[in-house]
Amino acid sequence: MNRDFLYNQIANGIASQITGGLLKAGDKLPSVRMLCREYRISMNTAKRVFLELEAQSLIDSKPQSGYFVSMGSHLKLPLPDVSRPSAVAKGMEPDELISKVYANMGNDGFTLFSIAVPSTDLLPLAKLRKEIMNATRELNGGGAAYEPVQGNVKLRRMIAIRSLAWGGNLHENDLITTTGAMNALSFCLMALGKPGDTIAMESPCYPGTLQLAITLGFKVLELPTHPISGLELNALKEAIPKINLCLLVPNFNTPLGSCMPDENKKEIVALLSKHNIPLIEDDIYGDLYFGAQRPKCCKSFDKDGSVLWCSSVSKTLAPGYRVGWVAPGKYKDRLLKLKLVHSISSSSIAQEAVASFLNSGKYESHLRQLRRTLQDNYQHYVNAIARYFPEGTKTSRPQGGLSLWVEFSNGTDVAKLYDLAIKQHISIAPGRMFTLQNQFENCMRLCFGLPWSVQIEAKLKQLGSLAKVV
Repeated sequence: MNRDFLYNQIANGIASQITGGLLKAGDKLPSVRMLCREYRISMNTAKRVFLELEAQSLIDSKPQSGYFVSMGSHLKLPLPDVSRPSAVAKGMEPDELISKVYANMGNDGFTLFSIAVPSTDLLPLAKLRKEIMNATRELNGGGAAYEPVQGNVKLRRMIAIRSLAWGGNLHENDLITTTGAMNALSFCLMALGKPGDTIAMESPCYPGTLQLAITLGFKVLELPTHPISGLELNALKEAIPKINLCLLVPNFNTPLGSCMPDENKKEIVALLSKHNIPLIEDDIYGDLYFGAQRPKCCKSFDKDGSVLWCSSVSKTLAPGYRVGWVAPGKYKDRLLKLKLVHSISSSSIAQEAVASFLNSGKYESHLRQLRRTLQDNYQHYVNAIARYFPEGTKTSRPQGGLSLWVEFSNGTDVAKLYDLAIKQHISIAPGRMFTLQNQFENCMRLCFGLPWSVQIEAKLKQLGSLAKVV
């Protein structure tokens, strides 16, 4: 059996026992040697299992004593339920709510728990400015000329090299650069479908993707999604006769932060390929993992070019640069034609600057620090929620990414909570934004991309107090 699969399988199994309550806080886990004997694995594989569980803050190591289930407050908070959207494709877009929430984007006077990007305080802005200046010197015409339609060669080469970390084995010629990941998703949808087609997505799902699909005339079929393991496989199998396309965020999707096990990714790719259904994979959060190793992508298991892998640096490095890309597999010619018609080229200077930053090795150093910070932030957030939010509040347990999903008791109107919070200059993202159906009214997404501080804790405390009165 593949060692990566085995280590993930064992770690996921123990994680499920912890999150499901079978293993209690303070319980002692088997030793490394016992794990080796029980599963017939090597010492290195056993150590990777424990490193993964530590990275998820599910266990603690005690010198000379071994490993124990964490006593952290997050374990006291139950998981949200598996989503149960209607099995009928719908399209009731919450336009007014979305407009209200995003109207405050970029407003420094608000605490923006609602926008899932890292704070600029967590980004290497000075180093990026140097790369921008270098790019204007190095590019022909100072960056004023058009790039090739396929995009900056250096950037595509660096993305291809980095794909080795998750089993992508891409070549620079497999990639097309875009103006951010949303632009890549837009090209994919336009290339693969037509108005009236049905596209399957996770539920809850990023509002921008839902809006894009509806704007292009698609019917959206939302599928049940588990807060830890992601899309429910059986639900997808049952939906196969109804759908023309599938768009998934397997790694740390927003808002749940779930990460689909590699075995599920492999099975989904094979299932969709068998039925000739293209899979658009949004991997924008893939580099923000909390574990010991970057998770694989669905593209890792693509044998016939039917997976279109999309990503960008918008969630990791520079949201405003709008540098994204897509590996469209066998649909490359269709996407190149669309890019030529819709945008001709991409930003030369921004692409060159990002490519140089990736090539320098600074990106990996930045990511290591960013991942540590985000994981610490997540722990602070759930501890604050456990202390200050209403009894019975449930939270997701993201294994990476930027988002935390919060579910209040039935009857809590988070749209009203938003109205109360915004008066206190606190912006949240109500759950109804993340669906086209009448669901998640008692839920919200919180972004933990803001640097933790006494002020942030005070805002969460304030938010918890408001939640107790709605």
